[in-house]
Amino acid sequence: MSQVSSQLHVVAALVDEGSNPFELACLTEVLGIDRPEVGGLLYDLQMCARQPTVPMRQGFFAMTGIATLSALQRADTVIVPNRPDTATPHHPDVLDAIAQAHDRGARMIGMCSGAFTLAEAAVLDGRRVTVHWQWAEEFRARYPRVHVDDNVLFVDDGDILTSAGSAAALDLALHVVRRDHGAEIGTAVARRLVFPGHRPGGQRQFIERPIPKETESPLAAALAWAEQHATEPISVADIASRAAMSPASLHRRFRNELGSTPIQWLTSVRVEHARRLLEQTDLAVDQIAHRSGLGSTANLRTRLAGQTGLTPSAYRRAFSARLAEQGP
Repeated sequence: MSQVSSQLHVVAALVDEGSNPFELACLTEVLGIDRPEVGGLLYDLQMCARQPTVPMRQGFFAMTGIATLSALQRADTVIVPNRPDTATPHHPDVLDAIAQAHDRGARMIGMCSGAFTLAEAAVLDGRRVTVHWQWAEEFRARYPRVHVDDNVLFVDDGDILTSAGSAAALDLALHVVRRDHGAEIGTAVARRLVFPGHRPGGQRQFIERPIPKETESPLAAALAWAEQHATEPISVADIASRAAMSPASLHRRFRNELGSTPIQWLTSVRVEHARRLLEQTDLAVDQIAHRSGLGSTANLRTRLAGQTGLTPSAYRRAFSARLAEQGP
């Protein structure tokens, strides 16, 4: 495993009074702590707030010893947390600090109802976002110039990313790691967290069950087999046969247990493999398309752009060069 860069991307996480600490904990776990499995810290993360002591949800505890809002002006990425009272206007100092950071070019991340704060700071007009499904109608009514998709776990709209909240905080945090550091490091962190490595942002928010365990669902064993053979020309029918069910039943089980279709899941696994080959080998793009199971260069280009916004050559330049700079 290559080490991460010594020049750390600076992240400032705003702490709001009454916020649910779960999402902040998820972000701290993924972005803030030392990660020996990838060679050290991934980011320079700092908590900040308008006041020096911030009571968290239901007064369970208070955050102390955190930085002032000035930390937002030094950050490459600003994280805005969920807020319990979306109807009450935010403090002008917080909104001004967010707007100034955005104008300066900082990447903005809104967690759950934190999208309300970003919208109030006037940085979301014309942009695509998501929020937790229970806030969607209120958000649409208050901010009609923002495009809301409440059927997905998270939205990556370039310099503005938003998540549906709760466990989707982990999905978005891992997506940010993959976007910034590549598939190899992102997968290593997900494995260390014992968290599913293939939950694309387009997966819908509400599913009937979490990722199935082998002892609970015949789908689990079929998923494990499909992941091992994803680079081969397997089909949905092959996965269904492995799970001892019809393709129609497999599709229903995927929707209920994973919140996606079998082909969406299989494609995400193949793109992940292609990303690793682009990072770690000098294979030609058409060879990578074949070896990853995506078939054609055109399909690889389309799928990779959908997940990363980059062409294969641009992805390779960004991440193979980064790995070379990091050294052994």
